[in-house]
Amino acid sequence: MAFNREMDARSLLNERIDVCSPSDTKEWDSVEQMPLDGKTISEWLAELDAIAKEVEAELVSREIGCHLVEVLDAVNLVLFELRGFKRSPVLVDFKHSYLHSVLSSGCGSAILLSIIYIEVCCRLGLTIVGSRVGEDFLIWPQTGYPEELFKVTSGHSLFAIVNGKCVEDPRSMASDLTGTSLLGLEIATNRDIIGIALANLIRLHWKRASRSNYGLMLTSPLRHVHNAAEEPNKAVPLLRPQDLRLAIMASERLLILQPHNWALRRDHGMMLYYNREYGKAVQELSICMAFAPEEEAQILEPFVEKLHLMRLESSWKSLGHTGQLRVP
Repeated sequence: MAFNREMDARSLLNERIDVCSPSDTKEWDSVEQMPLDGKTISEWLAELDAIAKEVEAELVSREIGCHLVEVLDAVNLVLFELRGFKRSPVLVDFKHSYLHSVLSSGCGSAILLSIIYIEVCCRLGLTIVGSRVGEDFLIWPQTGYPEELFKVTSGHSLFAIVNGKCVEDPRSMASDLTGTSLLGLEIATNRDIIGIALANLIRLHWKRASRSNYGLMLTSPLRHVHNAAEEPNKAVPLLRPQDLRLAIMASERLLILQPHNWALRRDHGMMLYYNREYGKAVQELSICMAFAPEEEAQILEPFVEKLHLMRLESSWKSLGHTGQLRVP
């Protein structure tokens, strides 16, 4: 995603300068070779190794062994005090949702900081697991005695040390967790964690893409097609193209992980519609209708029929024809 965002930004810059591609544009043989904010993907991943080494150095300086609480305390010290990482309370800046940007700026979304925490601990030989609880994604060290995580020492439990303030906020579902209820949570797989991060990107980039169209939702056209009072040939709203393309990219990757998620496929098809890719939109929404509940399929059917006509009209105009396409 970060690679595509970088390529999209370069394309946008090129479009502003000249319609033609500049001759001095550098080509890369692989994604790994392309720099993101001056570093390759391998070099950004090496930052996680460097953080883990800083934690090891902190433990050595204290002459402390590998006791779980002390290791986590050292991780927190390096990440949140020495390195100054902090959670973005409101996700409005897309940079807070890309790993390399978070490693560079120190400010990121909750899920990205959890990923960094998990990866650093993994390099220290400590397994951290996680699960979504309400609006929060919580992580904790894997242990056979979960009740130990909730014992308060030095003013905080081990669970609070790892997850921060949300655990002690009475407004959060996390504040109600105990060792027993923790066992009932479904542990997120790497696939699940990637899915959460991608879903956040879709929401963020769609919100940015539709900023100038207050109240516009992905499913708004589905309501309009059933409303006889709506103008039949109402133009597709103009959205910010770069953010719309990035939302589509994130959606494409999430569909690989969740191919039978009909709501996700519907939203993906609607984004393709907003991007005026009517043929692809018809394909995705037709597939969606096969998985969707009957009432949802009935809502989609007339819109898909309308998209068929829009695709034909678009093809008609691309061939140089003028005027309305008429069916004899």
